[in-house]
Amino acid sequence: MKPTVETWHRFRRLTVHSHCLVFEAAIALALTYVGLRVLGLRRWKPVINRLGQRPDRPLRASDSVVLGTARAIARFQEAAARHLFVRTNCLEQSLVLWWLLQRRGITSQLCLGARKERGSFEAHAWVEVAGIVLNDASLQHLHFARFNEPIASPEVETP
Repeated sequence: MKPTVETWHRFRRLTVHSHCLVFEAAIALALTYVGLRVLGLRRWKPVINRLGQRPDRPLRASDSVVLGTARAIARFQEAAARHLFVRTNCLEQSLVLWWLLQRRGITSQLCLGARKERGSFEAHAWVEVAGIVLNDASLQHLHFARFNEPIASPEVETP
């Protein structure tokens, strides 16, 4: 999607913190786009984990504050994906959202599902925080059989 003048005006009105988040998401999306094609999911996931430092402790706040923060991060990541120079899929977007959340100490799950539709195998990925789906507004994930175990954020040990 080509950015319009209105899109640029809305972007300019964001805070510096939000600008940084959008740029971080765009860079991570571009790297993940290439990384998945070159290395595959099994080898790219450990790489993306090592790319950023996670906080020493998980975010300690009320559930509504954590969920609100997670939803805001998901909106900025989705906007970055929508205006990126390459078209990313649900796996790339979900991996990046999961990574952005874990970098901020928000425990989340990367969920994968599959289905067989008209004889062809299809897969879908989405991210959940406290059982609430962040990046699948169309509820498409409901049409996929979820794999048994979601990929959780690495647990951070507290002293």
